[in-house]
Formats: sequence, C-alpha cells, structure tokens
Amino acid sequence: MTRSTRSTRRSRTVALTASAVMIALGATACGGSSGSSGSGAPGKGGTLTILDKADFDHLDPQRVYTTEGQSMDQEIVRTLTGWDETGSAPKLVGDLATDTGTPSKGATVWTFHLRHGVKYQDGTEVTAPDVKYGVERFFSSDINGGPPYAAQWLVGGSGYKGPYKGKDLGSIQTPDKYTIVFHLNQPVADFNETTTMTGWSAVPKSHDTGSTYDTHVWADGPYMIKSYTKNKELVLTRNSHWAQPTDPIRQQNVDGMNVRFGQDESAIDQQIKADAGTAQTSIQQWPIAGSDLAQLANDPSLKSRYYKIPAPGINYLAINTTRVKNLKVRQAIEYAIDKTTVRGAFGGSAYGDYATTMLSPGIGGYNKFNLYSANPAGNLAKAKQLMKQAGSPKPTMSIAVENTPTEEHFADAVKTALERIGITVNITPIDASSYFSTINNTKNQYDLTWGDWIADWPNASTVLPTLFDGRLIKKNPQANQDLSYLNDPKVNALIDKAAKTADVKQRNVTYGQVDQQVLKDAAVVPLMYMNFSEMSGSKVGGVILDPIVAEPSLVHVYVKH
Repeated sequence: MTRSTRSTRRSRTVALTASAVMIALGATACGGSSGSSGSGAPGKGGTLTILDKADFDHLDPQRVYTTEGQSMDQEIVRTLTGWDETGSAPKLVGDLATDTGTPSKGATVWTFHLRHGVKYQDGTEVTAPDVKYGVERFFSSDINGGPPYAAQWLVGGSGYKGPYKGKDLGSIQTPDKYTIVFHLNQPVADFNETTTMTGWSAVPKSHDTGSTYDTHVWADGPYMIKSYTKNKELVLTRNSHWAQPTDPIRQQNVDGMNVRFGQDESAIDQQIKADAGTAQTSIQQWPIAGSDLAQLANDPSLKSRYYKIPAPGINYLAINTTRVKNLKVRQAIEYAIDKTTVRGAFGGSAYGDYATTMLSPGIGGYNKFNLYSANPAGNLAKAKQLMKQAGSPKPTMSIAVENTPTEEHFADAVKTALERIGITVNITPIDASSYFSTINNTKNQYDLTWGDWIADWPNASTVLPTLFDGRLIKKNPQANQDLSYLNDPKVNALIDKAAKTADVKQRNVTYGQVDQQVLKDAAVVPLMYMNFSEMSGSKVGGVILDPIVAEPSLVHVYVKH
C-alpha cells in the first residue's frame, strides 16, 4: 500500500517476519513506543487532535489503500483479523473473527467464525452476511482504489461486478449468522493476513451509500463519524455500542478525535514542536517535512514524543515504459539520478538508506544487488554514454509528484539531474489528498511518477506482483498500481511461478529474480528504503509504533490530564 508521502503509506502494510520486525524496531526505533509518551494507566477522556497536511484518499474500507487511511479506519471499522502490536513483534489475532481462521482443502478454502456481540453504532449486531456484502463491494466499478486480492483470488471474482445489481458472489458463503467461508481459486497460505486489511470488514447493506460511503462509514469500532467536511475536518466521537471485551486490539480512551486537514507540513512540525495549547494533545499522521527532519530527529528535547518507524518499503521513481520506450534512455535515467539530492529533499539520512532494489532488506526474496551506479550521486558519464547510444534524443518528460514542498524539492532534484543528460522535465504537482487516485487512473499517464510502497502484509507477494504484473493494468484501470506500465512476459511468468511455489525459500528465490528483471527493464529507479518520523504533543500517551502500516498507531492512544 502507499503511504501518501509515505500506500499502502499504498500503498499502507509490512513484509517482515516477526524476528525481522523485532530486529528492525530494536535497531532503528527511537523515542516513542507503546506507552512511551506517558507512564501508568491510560487516562480516560479528552480529545485527540490529529494534524494532517491533506485529507485521506478514502475512508471507505473497501477503497482504502494508503497507510494513513488504514490507520484511521482502524478506529472506525474492524476487520476479520488484525495485528496485536503491544508485544515485541506484531502478532496476528482474530478481530471480528474469534481466531485467525481455519484453512482447508490445501488452503483454497478459509473459514472464519465471528465473535458474538460486536455491534454497530446503532446497536445492531455485526453478522457474517455483512462481511460478505462488504467484501463484495470490492468488485463494483463505483468502489475503486482498493487492493486487488479479492478479485484475484476468490472463485468467480473475475466476472463478478459487485452487489449493487442484486447479485452475490457464490464463493463467499455464510452458512450461519456467525460463519463466513471463502473459496479461493489457488492456495493462499497467508490469506488470514490479507484479511487484516480494511476491505475485509463488514458493511451493513442498509447503510451503504455507494461511492459516497467515504464520508458515511458505518462504525463497529470504538469511534464513529460525527461529522466530515472533506479537505477541512473529520470529527470522531465514541461509539457507545462498542464493547472492550469483544475487541482484542483497540481501546476507547479518548472521548473523540478531531482530524484537521490542510496545514503546510512544516507548519504542523513547528506547531507540535512548540507544544503549546492544543498542540500538547495533538499528533501527526504524515511524515515530518524533509526540511525539518534532520533537525527534529536530533533534538534531544523531543525524544520522548518523536516516533521513528522503520517501514519495510520503498520510495521510488517509476518510469513509464510505454511512453519512455527506449531501454537505453531508461537506463540513462537510472545512472543520472542523484540520490543524494533526492534523499536530501526527504530529510537526509534520517529518512532512510539508499535503495538499489525494489524489495527492502528484511523482506523474503530480498537480495542485495545493484545494476546501476555504485555511487548514490549517480554516474553522469555513463548516463551520457547511454543517451548517445540511444541516438542523443532531447526528450521532454512529465513528472508527477504531490503538491508539497518535500515532493516539489524532490522533483527539482530529478529535473536538475536529467537536464544534465538532455532531458527536459516538466513538473506536475497533484493535490496530495487525491494524488494516488489520480496517478492510479490509467487515463492519467506521466513519463515519470513518484511513488512509494509498503507491503500489504508480511509477504513479498504483496510488493512485486501488485506493482509489476502488467496483466493487472487492464483489470484495474481506475486503480492501477503499475506506475511503470511494465508488462514484461518474463516478469509475469516469474510472478506466476512464485505464486505456484509452495516452498517459501524457493518462492523467495523466484521473487528475487522478479526484482532483478524489473531493474534490468529499468522500469523504476529505487530511491530509499524508508523510515517514517512523526511527533506528538507532550500530553499524548499510548502511541504504538506500527510497523505494519508504518504509522503511529492510535488504537491505545490516550490524553494525559
């Protein structure tokens, strides 16, 4: 999933083994952690203010594919399974379901039993048919933008068009009020990790408002929407029908949450740093601005409320292979990009290490390799040589970025680097609140596109197939994640081979081969393996470092009095 300047963060979720998560947190986490913003029992009451530079792409659970959206939805809706992150490593647990599900028939059938007594905001009980209906919404053309797994894996999914015309999907069965069974077209051993994503949540048919559900999400979590003015403010209040004994993941400590949109990144940073007034009870969900990161990361006075979250994901520049068709030109771009100035735009070394692969260290299948410049500043001579071999073209290219200072500084760095090899770059800033829904629509194609990606759950299968299986482009014209528009038969064949390989080690070997082939195609320029840094005010407690969606998790948050 992405992480709106962090998809999930579409790119939102984490491909690390439990041990790798422990190592990553131990090695890089600094400052805040579970309960680190305060000691003793959580306080009750008060309002948490959340300061975001832009609105969420979506809150409709079947459309969410950014980490900010998924983190926010965790307060409003519950999923079949979820992650308990109160220990040293994330632990998969049942959420709506009583446990993590039961596979059968070689992991092609998965059965979940729902908890009794989970209630919506109006007091009615959450049922298996509600979960079935929620998942079926994935398939409607009106509900686009979410992850592709339901359509890929559920039997009959390729031809199903959603529930709005009165038809259901037969591969989702509800033999009784509390049982739901999914029939898959292939073995999926980690299907119960897929179901931690917000799309696998319940939607009551009587309260579904279709494409406008973003602002009308019906809550079964601890908080419900009181009011939502797009691009201005989201106000959450307690769901009085939520019951702690039914929820193994969340708490309901604050009376409400007030999400305010539209401030400049740096203005948010400075407001929280100053820690005056409402800033004391505020937290940010988007990363610290690149211009502020180095200073704030090294400020000892902020240590107790500074959260550095290792994000097993990748910040990258996609090269549209259908528009930039000459391989030599794409290779020249690989050598020309100066990653030192690029990383500087995002905040320098505190943001992350230089990347040379699309799989991050710690993800199964990762192999350390570098097909291009050994110097992160690039190799200008090699880039010029490749442009000469390409016939010395003087192309003009468009680059899409979010309309934030951090992203625009990044775009300037790319523009400067490519102008040195005769490529003119026109920068196209896109509103951050609609960035991913814009670039993921195949009608809006750019030569170069900034992107980032965090695995959707701990498996490399949620990175490379989603980003580079060219066969998915036509299947997801309004929610295409293949920003390179790569459709390489070699890549597709390796993806198929990996999907059919039961042995995890052998499967990871194949994913490593996919990674190398994508770079041989010069379809993307890997930039950085990411860390995300946020801050909270001094009166915010109970924040958990969430390496699954690379966000400061609010499921246990409280306000000190």
